[in-house]
Amino acid sequence: MNEDFNFCVKKKRPEEIYKNIFDYYTIERIFQYANSKSMKKIQEKITLRALEILDLANKNSIILDAGCGPGFASIFLKDLGYKNVIALDLILDFLKVYDIKEVTPLSADMCYIPFRSHTFDAIISISALQWIYRDINNEDMKMRLINLIKSFYNALKPNCKVVIQFYPKNKTLIENIGKIIAKNTDFNGNFIIDNPNNSKKRKIFLFLKKN
Repeated sequence: MNEDFNFCVKKKRPEEIYKNIFDYYTIERIFQYANSKSMKKIQEKITLRALEILDLANKNSIILDAGCGPGFASIFLKDLGYKNVIALDLILDFLKVYDIKEVTPLSADMCYIPFRSHTFDAIISISALQWIYRDINNEDMKMRLINLIKSFYNALKPNCKVVIQFYPKNKTLIENIGKIIAKNTDFNGNFIIDNPNNSKKRKIFLFLKKN
């Protein structure tokens, strides 16, 4: 990440307004989200970029889509020919919107993924991390982030990768996430920022590789 790069989003986002994710994602909002063609298109575009960063050529790779929502990314991965995709989300109602049995839907907390060590060839997470960690002064959020990255590290096979796309509020939050990961795991990685100077098109990815 360029040291000269800086930004701060002033508008409050849902994760700042609602303390509990279940308060925001009501049944009505879940169906609105899941039936949004524009949201589906955005998620697919972000998933393509995540795959590019992962450089995952083997279509037999076992992939975890953490915080999958209605399964846009998981279904898209399946359509691209990836045979072994697991779609995981905390909100069970998200997994019921579509018939996504082909991507093995699982309701669980992405901070405590219920898998054995060395299970996955790759982990992706699209637009979910901001619900886990958004306040550098909140110790509970810090512990959830630590649990998440340790859980991801444990579930990955050696030399495999994670790509997390998310919407942080500012550069300070990004830097803090980097420090927490460096202190608590042996991941190597960096932040990749597309269109850094365009607030509408800016996309931020966290790329991590297990040693």
